[in-house]
Amino acid sequence: MIRINPHARNAWLALALVATALFAVAQPNEADNASLKAEVARVRQVGPAEVALHDQARLKLPDGTMFVPQPTANKILKSMGNHGDERVLGLIYPLTPDQDWAMVAEYEPAGYIKDDDARDWNADDLLKSLKEGTAAANEERTKAGFPALEVTGWAEKPAYEAATHRLVWAATAVHPGATNEPAVVNYNTYALGRQGYISINLLTDSKSLAADKVHARDMLSRLEFVEGKRYADFDSKTDHIAEYGLAALVAGVAVKKLGLLALVGVTLLKFWKIGLIALAGVGSLWPRLRKRFGKQDTAAAPDA
Repeated sequence: MIRINPHARNAWLALALVATALFAVAQPNEADNASLKAEVARVRQVGPAEVALHDQARLKLPDGTMFVPQPTANKILKSMGNHGDERVLGLIYPLTPDQDWAMVAEYEPAGYIKDDDARDWNADDLLKSLKEGTAAANEERTKAGFPALEVTGWAEKPAYEAATHRLVWAATAVHPGATNEPAVVNYNTYALGRQGYISINLLTDSKSLAADKVHARDMLSRLEFVEGKRYADFDSKTDHIAEYGLAALVAGVAVKKLGLLALVGVTLLKFWKIGLIALAGVGSLWPRLRKRFGKQDTAAAPDA
């Protein structure tokens, strides 16, 4: 069984509850939308391009994609009802109308994360911890006006590549009783560095996962820490070691991610994708998604 420090786990759970409580589907008014659209047009970086991620890493952005950096990224998140987060590096999304995924890049200065527990972890134990943490948050989640969540299984079991210090995993979750909604997936990719880790998390649903995760894995392969910040540059005499191991990025920290990014409802997930494209001024996916998901959300469609 994976052992996670109970105090650390409680802290992560508290963060999950706060994040969930702060979520609400909010649409910007027309003036704010226009202002933000103009700002995105000024600051966006369109691939192919090399994007600096703080002083930690470089991302080789592929053709046909766009990166929106801070502080504009947090303005977009807030326009969608999120409180924003200083850990967010930026938002990544496609420029082509045949793709409707979105990615959130974050940097967590947790310190050097020891990866030796990856040799012994058990996927069933990790899933059990993830389910328990999510279930424990449901009481507060429903008090805050959000539906309960149930983690149903792995969409992709945790896999760690020791040679490159990269981790990938994905879990599926549903709202109990919501039989007409596809399972929502938060596809998580991580790259470990000397002082912390960078995550690039794909927001999608179970129906689109097979096609969309290709882009997430490609993006992860394009991320490289700069010299001096790499995992191999760790100095045990001077560097801070994280209070948790690699397994916690699945079974502990993940509880916060589930509440923060994707699993508050498929409707909100749709608005992430639609809103990012629309705000970028590169064409709206709303007509196609409205047909795909039904007409019940027509009144809430953002301005293109």
